[in-house]
Amino acid sequence: MDEPAAPHPPKTEAPVPSIQEDDFFHQVTTRICGDLDIAMALWRCQLYLERLLPLDEIFLDIWDMERCEIRRVAHSTRDGAELSSLRLSIPADAMALLDRESRAQTVRIYHSEAQEGLARKLGPLVGLENASDLCMALKIEDRPLGGVILRTRRPRRYLPEHVRLLALVHEPFAIAMANAQTHREALAVRDRLAEENLFLSQEIKALASDVVGGEGGLSHVMEMVQQIAALSNTVLLLGETGVGKEVIAGAIHRASPRRDAPFIKVNCGAIPESLIDSELFGHEKGAFTGALNQRRGHFERAQGGTLLLDEIGELPPAVQARLLRVLQSKEIERVGGSRTIPVDIRIIAATHRDLETMVREDRFREDLWFRLNVFPIIIPPLRHRRMDIPLLAEHARKKKAKELGIAAPPELGADALERLRQYDWPGNVRELENLMERELIRAQGAPLRFADLPARSAAREEAREQQAPVTLAEAEARQIEAALNYCDGKVQGEGGAAEVLWLNPSTLRNRMNRLGIPYGRPVRQP
Repeated sequence: MDEPAAPHPPKTEAPVPSIQEDDFFHQVTTRICGDLDIAMALWRCQLYLERLLPLDEIFLDIWDMERCEIRRVAHSTRDGAELSSLRLSIPADAMALLDRESRAQTVRIYHSEAQEGLARKLGPLVGLENASDLCMALKIEDRPLGGVILRTRRPRRYLPEHVRLLALVHEPFAIAMANAQTHREALAVRDRLAEENLFLSQEIKALASDVVGGEGGLSHVMEMVQQIAALSNTVLLLGETGVGKEVIAGAIHRASPRRDAPFIKVNCGAIPESLIDSELFGHEKGAFTGALNQRRGHFERAQGGTLLLDEIGELPPAVQARLLRVLQSKEIERVGGSRTIPVDIRIIAATHRDLETMVREDRFREDLWFRLNVFPIIIPPLRHRRMDIPLLAEHARKKKAKELGIAAPPELGADALERLRQYDWPGNVRELENLMERELIRAQGAPLRFADLPARSAAREEAREQQAPVTLAEAEARQIEAALNYCDGKVQGEGGAAEVLWLNPSTLRNRMNRLGIPYGRPVRQP
């Protein structure tokens, strides 16, 4: 590829056949723009163009001026065409010369006999040996995208008439090139998403084995984690104190596309009411006495990642209102500031409280409850998943022994496991870990027996009877009613409860009929 062919080609060259320009433009445009498969489109052009001018091959290339690289998109011959991933590193001076010549003249003739210029610089790299190239620079708004190169394996065969003819179809070739790039990028995005979905599925399966009980009593919870992890919507974790809500929140974060961003945990009940605005939203310098510097809050610190708001039922009403605005607008304002700051975070809320009762008692905002309760995950207490106690006990034994610096922790005694199974664990997994730590300290190397495991008190038994766990049907009914409330009674269609719950509308109606849940706009209690 380089300087224009000699002005006087050999007299043996056959004349260019008479061609109707409009018909030529139509024929080429139909072929090159008629198929998203650019290789197939290029081959159809090959079969047509070789009737009109010397032609053995066509190349479609991207010219990357910044990287000094030519990337081949497709290559065709009379026998067929194929997509290509060939990359050629080009000397910077040759790339600059290619850029200048393509801007000066859209179509040029280059031949292998040239002793200087672009043909001499690029010829050995692009295979221009005993051949001639008819090169057309493809531009969009005068910006070079790349080039289409027609090549014949006989030197000095292209004429000025061929230059004029190819220039007629610059626009359709440029459009085809741009479409091919867009199509390839879309396919690459699709493939990346497919790979990421596969990766996330594998991560979630691994997490299920990492979460103690993830393949046992928490298997249903981990199924819900798998459903929700790849999305960005708010999640509500419900369960008694100590059941492992923070562990499940961490599993959701690690299985999500946000796993490489921060995972910030905030215990709303542990922050004094006077400081909670500053802790969550940050403050500007001088916003209040003692605000000596600007400070980012937890929302900003979690940017791009996940924010766990544990014990969300402890938030004061005024902070609940501000949290609702954040969920709706994805923006915050620091205390003492007037500038809105966009935040891209996923919020996971967790509580051991009955938020629905708190709403009825006007201690928790109804609109915030509806916003949070779209996808609740109920984590069962330890007494409802006794099958996990052996694994949890072994995990706690190793964990606490490491924390205490016990190199060879004692094993569980003969009757210890049965005692652990029989106990009702009002403090759940957290209580099990605390008791394991105490037993390791007391055992002094002897087998762990838990001989004085606390007995059930009458008061505790009475409280448990009063707060008996809901049945699965009751839990399902509450979840469906919450979704209907959130969707203002709409069952199907965009924004309907079936979409929110990821159910077929017919399936949802059948469950509503079975559970006795009425249709229509919910009647809000005064």
